[in-house]
Amino acid sequence: MHSLQGKRALVCGSSQGIGHAAAVELAGRGARVTLFSRDATALARAAAELPGAGHTFLVADFSDNDAVRSAAVSEIRDRGAFHVLVNNTGGPSPGPVLDAVPEAFIAAFRAHVVNNQILAQTVIPGMKDAGYGRIVNIVSTSVREPIAGLGVSNTIRASVAGWAKTLAGEVARFGITVNNVLPGYTKTARLESIIKTRATTASRTTSEIERDMLAQVPAGRFAESHEVAAAIGFLASPAAAYVTGVSLPVDGGRIAAL
Repeated sequence: MHSLQGKRALVCGSSQGIGHAAAVELAGRGARVTLFSRDATALARAAAELPGAGHTFLVADFSDNDAVRSAAVSEIRDRGAFHVLVNNTGGPSPGPVLDAVPEAFIAAFRAHVVNNQILAQTVIPGMKDAGYGRIVNIVSTSVREPIAGLGVSNTIRASVAGWAKTLAGEVARFGITVNNVLPGYTKTARLESIIKTRATTASRTTSEIERDMLAQVPAGRFAESHEVAAAIGFLASPAAAYVTGVSLPVDGGRIAAL
């Protein structure tokens, strides 16, 4: 019920961080994984680290919607349909929502919501034919509780969650599920960037910022990327066939809301 043997997975933003951990998790379950990001050198290195065989990678800048579509369409034409899609893109720059220029919202919407839509439209026909599909979006706990200082991100992540919930209801009858994973504070380059920005803005040390963040987490530590990937792996598996339209926090208990 947990094996992905014989399945193909497309994992976006998979040259590092949670995306790469998700690729490792899915490959470990038997899937043939296609990594998707903008850095060919990093992708080649990441692909070589995956367990199993038959893995590939695609190169496109996620600020270019046409390039994302073209790469995915070509991969399916050349190597066959995908059964799993993991949507994952680097978050917008931090900052107060009032300070954000309108163009920042437009760029983030295109990178996240529009690319998710493009990729879903590209992979779902093959999922329908197979009677099996799993779309997992790596989003943020800000879907439940907005995070201070991440104005553009809070806005766009909520849009992704609304898109996913709507799509989940439309495709469930085809054996396709659509879910979100909401990582809490996770040891990634993104978290390091946020901590440095907060420290600079508040004229404090990064250690002080980290201490304040950890005080909000009942588990008392930051997550490791593989812990978030484990949730992605479950949602991508046959065992999760009756789980759809949910936003699953992996946050050490930080979210106060039920």
